[in-house]
Amino acid sequence: MNTNHNFINSLDRNALVTFVTAGYPTIEDTVPILKGFQEGGVDIIELGVPFSDPIADGPTIQVANTTALDNGVTVIKTLELVKKAREEGVTLPIVLMGYYNPVLQYGEEKFIKDAYKAGANGSIIVDLPPEEAVKFRNLSAEAGFSYIPLVAPSTTDERLEVLSQIADSFIYVVSRMGTTGVSGGVSVGITDLVARVRKFSGKTPLAVGFGVSTRQDFINVGKLSDGIVIGSKVINVVGEAKFGEAGDAIKAYVKEILDNREVSPVNLVTSDDYEKKESFTFEETHKFPSRFGEFGGQYVPEILHACLRELEKAFEDAVADPSFWEEFRSLYQYIGRPSSFHKAERLTEHAGGAQIWLKREDLNHTGSHKINNALAQVLIAKRLGKTEIIAETGAGQHGVATATACAKFGLKCTVYMGAEDVRRQALNVFRMKILGADVVAVTNGTKTLRDATSEAFRNWVTNLKTTHYVVGSAIGPHPYPTLVRTFQSVIGNEAKAQFKELNDGKLPNAIVACVGGGSNSTGIFSPFEHDTEVELLGVEAGGDGLDTGVHSATLTVGEPGVFHGVKTYVLQDKDGQIHDTHSVSAGLDYPGVGPELAAWKASGRAKFIAATDAQALEGFRLLSQLEGIIPALESSHAVYGGIQLAKSLSSDKHIIINVSGRGDKDVQSVAEVLPKLGPKIDWDLRFETFQ
Repeated sequence: MNTNHNFINSLDRNALVTFVTAGYPTIEDTVPILKGFQEGGVDIIELGVPFSDPIADGPTIQVANTTALDNGVTVIKTLELVKKAREEGVTLPIVLMGYYNPVLQYGEEKFIKDAYKAGANGSIIVDLPPEEAVKFRNLSAEAGFSYIPLVAPSTTDERLEVLSQIADSFIYVVSRMGTTGVSGGVSVGITDLVARVRKFSGKTPLAVGFGVSTRQDFINVGKLSDGIVIGSKVINVVGEAKFGEAGDAIKAYVKEILDNREVSPVNLVTSDDYEKKESFTFEETHKFPSRFGEFGGQYVPEILHACLRELEKAFEDAVADPSFWEEFRSLYQYIGRPSSFHKAERLTEHAGGAQIWLKREDLNHTGSHKINNALAQVLIAKRLGKTEIIAETGAGQHGVATATACAKFGLKCTVYMGAEDVRRQALNVFRMKILGADVVAVTNGTKTLRDATSEAFRNWVTNLKTTHYVVGSAIGPHPYPTLVRTFQSVIGNEAKAQFKELNDGKLPNAIVACVGGGSNSTGIFSPFEHDTEVELLGVEAGGDGLDTGVHSATLTVGEPGVFHGVKTYVLQDKDGQIHDTHSVSAGLDYPGVGPELAAWKASGRAKFIAATDAQALEGFRLLSQLEGIIPALESSHAVYGGIQLAKSLSSDKHIIINVSGRGDKDVQSVAEVLPKLGPKIDWDLRFETFQ
């Protein structure tokens, strides 16, 4: 087959590479747009495979992805559009561009085979790390299918070397840090970046993108590169075109960029002399393992790697430094550590089985376990010289904890929160603002924790020099799952010592914790990981019921996938798009989970069940009315699950329930849902206003 490598090298001019998302603005517009590219003079087409959670993309391409998915575009539909374009005379090389999870769910080898059969010439997988990219490129090479690596200003020389080796057509060079978009413009450092890449790329052509939108941009970038990539501006042009005229609009735009240069017809040439480079492997080393069995890793675009690399080094240095631990532990009195530990006498009596003990993280300063990790990460940020902190939050407890830590240490704080969570957690939003934080309501997607996390990642990559992202749960790419678990393991270490002291040095029979992303559960589970006689039970958010599909029970019914930079269990459809989720608890309303928990599920070390909204409300009521403790709705899931476990055990057994947060923040939410859920648990209570 014809390779883009030979095609670009054969040109006596700069190649124009244009991007459009398949199915945007409508499915019917896609083929006319591709024909408009060709008729206008484009040299290579990048056709985007839409994904529900594109963390490296700015608002323009986010909207294009969402619109395409709403239009019913799938991987299969994208390939059908490629085939149709070929049938209607499009002869330009077509490169499929997208995120890894849809390809993973489709099947990598099947995707390559079917894409080639449909008429595509290669692919760019933007969040595939080098070790995985090498494997994918080897599969592609066997099929005569190009793999185009993506490099960024932050790409290390080590990664540049391997990515250059696997490039068999061209290398996509991201001109600047940050997300996709027109407004940022082309980086002033592009000259040095291209020169550095060329040291490793040899004769492999370079196509530069990010921020290119005008004829002058094309000329300026063309002085340094072999090709120029335009994406977000194309999306804007076709999005603003009149109905049915997107193809004509893009043809006119391309001609403007190329100054009406003569269009030469392009014909794909079939050949048997496709250059197949030798297969090889690549593996980066980490002080702390980046994976938990098959789960974990760093599935992020190259622009995010600099953020993770800096954090990983800072984390490694901090935990090896006795002075860091001395400073962190000096804050235990501020937190209220060690947190209280005691038997729940009346709850035990109600269950009529095992003895129930409570680990009271709800009594910590700010009302949850979140303060442990927030303070530790802010200390790391200070070691890095950062002046600004960003965080994501669902229930608001992590946001409050981060705002608290920033207030204590004098750092600017911005918290991203889904607009739906802002509504149902208004009290915590106001608490954050009292503490001096800015709260950004995220209005795209499901308007919940998932979308807040994506926006925080986008901010971080754009503002790395001054900013640290305090991830609140044991989710995301390495080192976050290990980092968060390290600082939250104080919960389990204390609980183990406290239980032993009160029970003649024995261990409990089971530990119970709620599971959203995994910060409190990994925190209390991990010190018991190798005590295999201790059962570990995680309780997820069952929402309206597992049979309804309206829930957040990722480990209970999810499948392995890649989401927010990590391979783990994910709630997704058969096309690899991330499901919308639901829980009465904002903090558990998330479609992924920490990779360490995923590994424990796969190995059988931990067991996971789901409690419905109504069952969680029952746990909320029982702990409130039997022990005088109003728990967070997140913790209420664990309370319910713990009671059910206790009922199944004899009275000489002991279980510990982690009460991860207090329920002050949830009183209004409980009042709102009681009319619907109250009758299901025979709880007739209404909120009354007294004049």
